[in-house]
Amino acid sequence: MSNLKSTALEATHIEMGAKMVPFAGYNMPVQYNGLKKEHNAVREAAGMFDVSHMGEFFVEGPDALPFLQKVTSNDVSKLLPAKIQYSCMPNEDGGIVDDLLVYCFSNEHFLLVVNASNIEKDWNHLMQYTEGMDVTLRNDSEAYSLLAVQGPKATEILQTLTGLDLAKINYYHFVIGEMAGITDIIISATGYTGAGGFELYVFNQDAKKLWDAVFAAGEPHGLLPAGLGARDTLRLEMGMCLYGNDIDDTTSPLEAGLGWITKFTKDFVSSEKFAVQKEVGVNKKLVGFEMIDRGIPRHGYEIADLKGNIIGRVTSGTNSPTTGKNIGMGYVPVALAAEGSVFAVVIREKHIKAQVVKLPFVKR
Repeated sequence: MSNLKSTALEATHIEMGAKMVPFAGYNMPVQYNGLKKEHNAVREAAGMFDVSHMGEFFVEGPDALPFLQKVTSNDVSKLLPAKIQYSCMPNEDGGIVDDLLVYCFSNEHFLLVVNASNIEKDWNHLMQYTEGMDVTLRNDSEAYSLLAVQGPKATEILQTLTGLDLAKINYYHFVIGEMAGITDIIISATGYTGAGGFELYVFNQDAKKLWDAVFAAGEPHGLLPAGLGARDTLRLEMGMCLYGNDIDDTTSPLEAGLGWITKFTKDFVSSEKFAVQKEVGVNKKLVGFEMIDRGIPRHGYEIADLKGNIIGRVTSGTNSPTTGKNIGMGYVPVALAAEGSVFAVVIREKHIKAQVVKLPFVKR
């Protein structure tokens, strides 16, 4: 345990009875009162996650925009101040270094929010492209805590703690302001649950005060603390990719259904490789599927065609607490990627039938 990093709220989670697990080098809460309870609270009322393990890089300088245009797949020039963009960082081989959020403060000032397990890898990757660019990168991952307050009642709960009109912050927009008497919080209308809500970037020294204030305001509305377990089932129901499972250094954004964040109006790392894929098509595609027969698909299980040939692997799978169905995602040959296609998931040496469905599994 001694090698694990702690978030500013680690002691709070332990005090609240959270089951702690190692995740991306941090000691993190996986659940408090049971995964299903926490999952349902987010879908029906609200839940609060500590996701302070995420990485924050600031990118500043006259060449901040051209730099980000080169290293990310989406078109950063479309961003205006206070807007956020989902994107990915491709590698030279046509795979994905990481998926990330890009926050625009101005054309010379951006924030990149990256996955916890990739902080060092992402930093080293980005630094390779700074040569000849008038740009400064700053890794502030250790300075920030990040609370995700998610669910249909999140806005109502947080509104009691701030004078800002939260209803006016559109999806994928942000403001910097005061909440619970704490200034300089980045209040971001984003999340990884499909249930609405906000992500709050706060300096470590203020994290406990903010957590306690949100918890006190939210408890009467059914807000529960939620762990990484519920975060995973919630994002999977929405068909959102998890880095290391559904996308990695060997998968292309076009294979992963992320063509919408891959813009050919500019030149970026591996753009010529992706242009060829767009032209001639890809060989495999990430699909969502529901099990027809009984069995829960799990990450790493083999996928077979109906003749028994192994054709792919499950990248994510679970029992969906919202629908009660057993759901998963995985890469299959394009011929089997159409909605309604049937294949088998190999569970304990048995071939269990599954059917491709349109994502997300749970409609907003």
